[in-house]
Amino acid sequence: MKFKEFDFVPEIMEGLESMGFEECTPVQELAMPVIWKGNDLIACAQTGTGKTAAYLLPVLNRITRTKSQGINTLIIAPTRELVLQIDQQIEGFSYFCGATSLAVYGGGEGAAFDQQKAALIQGADIIVATPGRLLSHINLKYSDFSTIKHLILDEADRMLDMGFFDDIMRIVRELPKARQTLMFSATMPTKIRKLAEGILNKPESVNIAISKPAENIIQAAYMVYENQKVALVKSLLKGKTDYKSVLIFTSRKINVNGLVRELRRMGFSADGMLSDLEQKEREEVMLRFKNRETQILVATDIVARGIDIDGIDLVMNYDVPRDPEDYVHRIGRTARAQSSGVAITLISDLDQHNFKKIEELIERDIIKIPLPSDFAEGPLYNPAAGRQFCRRPAGRSNNNQRTSPITKKKDFRHRDRGTHQGHQAE
Repeated sequence: MKFKEFDFVPEIMEGLESMGFEECTPVQELAMPVIWKGNDLIACAQTGTGKTAAYLLPVLNRITRTKSQGINTLIIAPTRELVLQIDQQIEGFSYFCGATSLAVYGGGEGAAFDQQKAALIQGADIIVATPGRLLSHINLKYSDFSTIKHLILDEADRMLDMGFFDDIMRIVRELPKARQTLMFSATMPTKIRKLAEGILNKPESVNIAISKPAENIIQAAYMVYENQKVALVKSLLKGKTDYKSVLIFTSRKINVNGLVRELRRMGFSADGMLSDLEQKEREEVMLRFKNRETQILVATDIVARGIDIDGIDLVMNYDVPRDPEDYVHRIGRTARAQSSGVAITLISDLDQHNFKKIEELIERDIIKIPLPSDFAEGPLYNPAAGRQFCRRPAGRSNNNQRTSPITKKKDFRHRDRGTHQGHQAE
């Protein structure tokens, strides 16, 4: 379905055309008609499916038609990075229609707080906010939400995982009851259903590709001991200049700075992203990575759901995420907009049980590639036996498949289809 088949005002269509948007994604095709009718919506769609445009475009179209006063739409998202990303997309889509928006989040300077306060009093068309900072403004008793027509919760599951249930309910009590409420979530556990029952009115449902990585992501893994990881990262990336953007995820903050130092010693432009950085520093790091000034970004899960950059060639999981859903979100940073990408995971003997849960979630066995020939043997993959039985016996296995997906994408795809029975085609 094409965007021109919707009755968007000329200003919205001009913005879409200037950005090269022609074909709707599945979530846009299913969600936009529901939003257009004014019904409440609960949508299950992971990152990278176009869900932000799915809710922004109908709302911006309505704002452009009515030109109402005060705050029209409140969007709540879990992290500062996602709030800024949504605000940037609003700027792009509304370039020709003149809708105003403001990002409300913590960690900035005093001037930013004053600007947020002014917008909440005088009214911007769209406010995009993190729950904590928005509550700080609400508690000071000057916010005017009486004109709000739309409430949108983006990545609702992530907000509940971060403990924002009570904050969200507190915010909702400040809003008019006569409003349209839209909830977007990558998963639909019981707690999301409970939240939906409390704030949505007879919602329609849309479900898109729940908890499955994109088919065009080449997934592979290496079995390593913890003390082999840094050397393997260096080996896999050594001499690789064809990857313009590489994203390395680690579950531990302590690993970020160490990896960045090693990568810089190798001559890579590398930055680290973790929660200890001031907000201004985080924004600068993300801007350099987005502008391709930085080739490699090493990050904790703070950006797993808050980064929207096309053209990330490689995602590497330095640590196996504990939550299988986080794996889907991490590797979903590559293969955006129908491009292809590579996702590599380093599995230690301590992480095998968690990785098996990931394979069960995505309903496929991920190929385990032997370590380079100059490495000592890594552990066996045997999550059912427990870590004490995962040590590999002396001597290398008789496995001659040494092609890394980092060095030879097409050959890897061929092998995955042909010689590894039971693996789904990429």
